[in-house]
Amino acid sequence: MKTYILWVVSWTVIAIVLLMPPAVVVSEALKNGIGPALQTLKDPDGIAAIWLTLEVSVVSVAVNTLFGVLAAWLLTKYRFPGRSALLVLVELPLSISPVVSGLVWLLLFGAQGWWGQALEQAGIHVAFAVPGIMLATLFVTLPYVVRTLVPLMEQQGRDAEEAAMLAGAGFWQILWRVTLPGARVALFSGILLTTARAMGEFGAVSVVSGHIPGLTETMPLHIESLYNGYQTVAAFTMATLLAAMAMSAVLLRSVPEWITRWREKQA
Repeated sequence: MKTYILWVVSWTVIAIVLLMPPAVVVSEALKNGIGPALQTLKDPDGIAAIWLTLEVSVVSVAVNTLFGVLAAWLLTKYRFPGRSALLVLVELPLSISPVVSGLVWLLLFGAQGWWGQALEQAGIHVAFAVPGIMLATLFVTLPYVVRTLVPLMEQQGRDAEEAAMLAGAGFWQILWRVTLPGARVALFSGILLTTARAMGEFGAVSVVSGHIPGLTETMPLHIESLYNGYQTVAAFTMATLLAAMAMSAVLLRSVPEWITRWREKQA
């Protein structure tokens, strides 16, 4: 009986909190039919927002994957002064409001910021431009690869790396051929989490972007602009596309587990 009650409560919460919002978004997008919904995606500003979101996501994933792998290696394979502080700093973006981080980038690179005027005189625009969006997204997505790799790398230990080192392997050979093959599932998971977070980031990007249609609006910002402009079908259609992209990235995390189960059944 208790198990049944827990099952009912769990699925009720999931239905209300997780399933109902996407269902409402899709229903609002398709309330006039699929044709009008798809037509709204042909708007030049909407297309620009999609491409900018993809561009920012690719850059964020590439940079934070490289950083995450190297940082996880450092944190798990060595003990050094300041290690605990570095762990805390890596997790800082998870505890700070994205809006606050966006304000920090404005303080540094805005027109009245510490380095903003000097950079603008040199023809380099960070705030209210794509580089600012990149920096804001890099900050909020920094922890995910590190935090997924650290527990697994700690579990691996150092025996295999030390054996490879004694055999004459260099750092990159050890990392690529010894460490990462055993951590590929965790790395894959971290990359997908980074991708989903980068595509959906709103707060930090909203502060530093300037909301310039066709230039500095990512998909979340464009959705807000459409909704505030009473273009509800277009807003919910873009929201449906964004949700589908992010949810696909998250669902892909289950692929390695499905493959493992399939191989076990085949064996």
